[in-house]
Amino acid sequence: MGKIAAAALGLLMLVAVLGGAGAGGMLSGFGSSGTHPSASALTDIPSDYLALYMGAATTCPGLDWSVLAAVGKTESDHGRSALPGVHSGTNDAGARGPMQFLLPTFQSVIAKHPPPQGGATPPSPYNAHDAIYTAAAYLCDSGARDGRNLTDAIYAYNHADWYVSDVLTQAQAYASGAGFGADATPTAAALQAINYAQGQLGLPYEWGGNGPSTGDAGFDCSGLTRAAYTAAGISLPRTAQAQYDAGPRIPAGQQLKPGDLVFYGNPGGVIHHVGLYTGGGQMIDAPRPGKTIRIEPYRYQGDDYAGATRPFKLTTRSIG
Repeated sequence: MGKIAAAALGLLMLVAVLGGAGAGGMLSGFGSSGTHPSASALTDIPSDYLALYMGAATTCPGLDWSVLAAVGKTESDHGRSALPGVHSGTNDAGARGPMQFLLPTFQSVIAKHPPPQGGATPPSPYNAHDAIYTAAAYLCDSGARDGRNLTDAIYAYNHADWYVSDVLTQAQAYASGAGFGADATPTAAALQAINYAQGQLGLPYEWGGNGPSTGDAGFDCSGLTRAAYTAAGISLPRTAQAQYDAGPRIPAGQQLKPGDLVFYGNPGGVIHHVGLYTGGGQMIDAPRPGKTIRIEPYRYQGDDYAGATRPFKLTTRSIG
């Protein structure tokens, strides 16, 4: 039996064993309100942890299990890390357990949201069940409920832009069999552009920046998209306005595909921002001064979304 098949069978067996203790909640993660585990998720996440992530996520409407799993991967490799603080003691910052809680934070959250039965007595941050349910509650209270502000919720968990980007990137890989590009199979050029942009996550926004290869610390929005498509063998103009004008435009209402460029501003006036669509309603962009390159929703409340283009159609010619 292959590793993926064995992992899937292990998950199904665990759900059956826990049939009387919240299995309905875990199964709902496979329904219309949740995403399916990708092949990489089934391969990488231990079946008991996967069941806990899926079960705990159902306690917070709008929180996908993949985000919890991505936090667990980032913090302790799903409890497999041998670093100090994961199984005993604390790390240098005083955090402990597979979800790396500071003890006062853990105690504060469980006082408000006691974990369900199935963990330690009293609840312990070293217990995977208790830690994962507490992490779900903490994210929920920090902005994840009903999808209000997932990025703020993750930032509250660890105050770093690179951490938010890492968690969202990992969650996207866990939640879709295709990783980036859940909406449709990406073309080779689109995937190259996305892979390049993903490699720049965490670099600073720099006005006029063209990236470390040119001696700049980071990128501005159009510098990033231009460099991403240069890596894919497609030449784009330098500014967001010129990239929008270059097209080819995507008709309003047509489904976006991974690799599309999404623009903000006035279609008949000034385009001031551009991002690279990665699928699943997300984009990679260099947002603004003081921020780093990150993954975030391409539509948000109060945005001035102007439309999208599909430059990976231009694989046989260059524009500039």
